[in-house]
Amino acid sequence: MFIKKAILAVLMTAALAGCETQTEGQQRATAGALVGGAGGALVGQAIGGNTKSTVIGAASGALLGAVVGSATTPQRRGEQLCRYQDRSGRIYTAPCDGNY
Repeated sequence: MFIKKAILAVLMTAALAGCETQTEGQQRATAGALVGGAGGALVGQAIGGNTKSTVIGAASGALLGAVVGSATTPQRRGEQLCRYQDRSGRIYTAPCDGNY
């Protein structure tokens, strides 16, 4: 029973964390962790057939999924510049603030 509550708490925490503004790398790591955790739990249950192996599989899959998701994030080449307009109407170029 404790394991079910722990898994539910982890899933709820992950869902809430997904609501926060994240960079592309963080989004890919989060998605990788969720997919890897689910896949690892299925494999762990299929191999071991008990709760311990399911939890170990889920943890291993989540870790591996997060690493792969983060590592496969495309890297930007050079600094990204955006055009902005100030209150007086003057247009200028500056590094992007990450919201685009």
